[in-house]
Amino acid sequence: MKAAILGATKGMGRSLARLMVERGDQLVLLGREPVELQRSAADLQARGGAGSRVHHFRCDLAEPETFAPALDDAEAALKGLDAVIITAGLFATQDELEADARLNQSVLTVDFTNTVLFCEEARKRLLARGGGTLCVFSSVAGDRGRKPVVLYGAAKAGLSAYLEGLDHRFRSKGLKTVCVKPGFVRTAMTEHLKAPPIASEPDEVAPVILEGLDRGTPIVYAPPIWRWVMTAVKSLPRFAMRRVGF
Repeated sequence: MKAAILGATKGMGRSLARLMVERGDQLVLLGREPVELQRSAADLQARGGAGSRVHHFRCDLAEPETFAPALDDAEAALKGLDAVIITAGLFATQDELEADARLNQSVLTVDFTNTVLFCEEARKRLLARGGGTLCVFSSVAGDRGRKPVVLYGAAKAGLSAYLEGLDHRFRSKGLKTVCVKPGFVRTAMTEHLKAPPIASEPDEVAPVILEGLDRGTPIVYAPPIWRWVMTAVKSLPRFAMRRVGF
């Protein structure tokens, strides 16, 4: 597989990239920190063995003007793209977002508007080549309005709805849209939060995500237990949701 990954230098994106390069996939890493990109590319090349080459180009979800040039560079480097994967995003707690209007605007913009704009650039390129896979990390936070994630969850709910609509509109034309919904995964983004009993590590969820990517599964809960957790949460009536703290 020839794939461009936005957000492969940390967390779940890094674990997924390692699995992909170890099985022989050709990768382009996209991200905002040149030093981290270079370090990650070198690590992946070593894991890929002799003849492996991992390219990297700068792309920042906070800067939409970087989207098209980065994807153009990725296509040129790999001589085509089979998949574009977006694992990058921003997170802040509800209290932090309520207290800081600028931070709130940044999170909402990056996690919804700019991610959708990047997806639009990616899907146009994939469709122009006859199709491919667009794999985007959303979150279980978008499955139901909840007290601790009102704002972050709203951004992810919008992203999940966009990805579902995209899948309905373009799958018949060859574009497979995969919406990944991680539960609580221990990463740098969540290290300051209290972990629930079913918290996972990036290396535990990466194989689940890769299987969904290969199959073109429209919605991938990672780990799978979160599908049933969120099914139960979505079944609760509003009066119950107002009383609970999750």
